[in-house]
Amino acid sequence: MTAKVTAAQLALAESLADAAGAVIRRYFRRKFAIDQKSDLTPVTIADRGAERAMRRLIAQKFPDHGIVGEEFGRSNDTADYVWVLDPIDGTKSFISGVPLFGTLIALTWRGTPILGVIDQPIQRERWIGAAGRKTTLNGKPVSTRACRSLAEATLYATSPDMFTKPNAKPFERLRGAVKLARFGADCYAYALLASGFIDLVVEAQLKPYDYCALAPVIAGAGGIITDWSGKALSLHSDGRVVASGDKALARKARAVLARR
Repeated sequence: MTAKVTAAQLALAESLADAAGAVIRRYFRRKFAIDQKSDLTPVTIADRGAERAMRRLIAQKFPDHGIVGEEFGRSNDTADYVWVLDPIDGTKSFISGVPLFGTLIALTWRGTPILGVIDQPIQRERWIGAAGRKTTLNGKPVSTRACRSLAEATLYATSPDMFTKPNAKPFERLRGAVKLARFGADCYAYALLASGFIDLVVEAQLKPYDYCALAPVIAGAGGIITDWSGKALSLHSDGRVVASGDKALARKARAVLARR
């Protein structure tokens, strides 16, 4: 059984995206300090400010809900409802002035993502997916496209560097099997998949705040997103993701990744 997404939860998700976007737009293509986290990834005043703004709104509207955020960690994360926040997915693009990043907002129920938002605040594009609902882009329904052949597929991943042993060789096999492989779009690649412009996104080393919001968006557009073994994503997945607009194509991609 999966909980239904309420109108109040949907409204809050939109408000969270609005609040984060207002912060991010103030800093985009401006001069500011760039710090480095312990994992050597960059973080900025925009990342932190956007997450703080979202956390404040959640605390006001649903104080009993938990939060998992990239910048400020976990709070009450054993609650039935947990919001999962990535204020800027694609900080390297953001600090480079490239608008291929997004704010990721998810609501999970007992670990399962039931609501997801991919918000591109510069281009003002917002994909929203929720359990039992059609995914929308700025209020209009979107759909993935059919593509049953790997040889005709367009594949995206954020970076080839995320595929370290033992994931490197399986990914290279898949990369060699598709028509076109591209890198660098972060969460925006999943938004393009939901809108029917690309066919596959395959990644590794993701955290819950990187992938939880993607699941309802892809599913509501008619696609499928799982881990590499085909299991549905949850707060506890291993960070290896296969997203496809075509379920038959997803099975073929997972078969290539599983081959020894």
